[in-house]
Amino acid sequence: MSESNVERINYRRAEFLISAPTVTECPDDSGAEVAFAGRSNAGKSSAINALTGNNKLARTSKTPGRTQLINFFRVGDNQRLVDLPGYGYARVARSMKDEWQRNLAFYLEQRRCLRGLILLMDIRQPLKEFDLHMLTWAVESGLPAHILLTKADKLKNGPANNTRFAVEKALKEQQLDRGVTVQIFSATKGKGLDKLEKRLNTWLALPQQGEGESEEAPLDD
Repeated sequence: MSESNVERINYRRAEFLISAPTVTECPDDSGAEVAFAGRSNAGKSSAINALTGNNKLARTSKTPGRTQLINFFRVGDNQRLVDLPGYGYARVARSMKDEWQRNLAFYLEQRRCLRGLILLMDIRQPLKEFDLHMLTWAVESGLPAHILLTKADKLKNGPANNTRFAVEKALKEQQLDRGVTVQIFSATKGKGLDKLEKRLNTWLALPQQGEGESEEAPLDD
């Protein structure tokens, strides 16, 4: 499906669908969904709220790791955004942390309708250990990933762009750039929302009758 034929989704109509404590309680594995993942302080909920224009849709918490569920939001006909549990949390029991990570890994590995991964990183602290772990998994699995360098309003344009270039260079050096794109993002200022929507529209596009899977469309810098 060419980029010009990709249907624009009205993310302002997003609505909460279900919270699943385990993968077995997720919605039917059909249609298309895109997962949002990131460290607990990366601004994941803020990004989803900015995208949908609803500050209460994805709940934010001052306690890292408090969101323990896989949260699904309906954005179209059998199209969903998925808010995965934050990782990098430090103030929870190891047994609970291990259980969350098992559910996260099972979801990422077994969910057939998963079309792409939005990986959020604080632009001031990108490419932490678990970020690299997630990217390695995505590249090896052939799952497209799109990095949001969040909280870009904390930096001036020059340093923010320099960080993006540095991240892209690091990914290339570590051979983690296949199918991975990077952008600057600020939920507070709405910076980069149009580019994020463009990526999501491409991934969430459902094939028309007689068509195959949608093709990956490049993003302009």
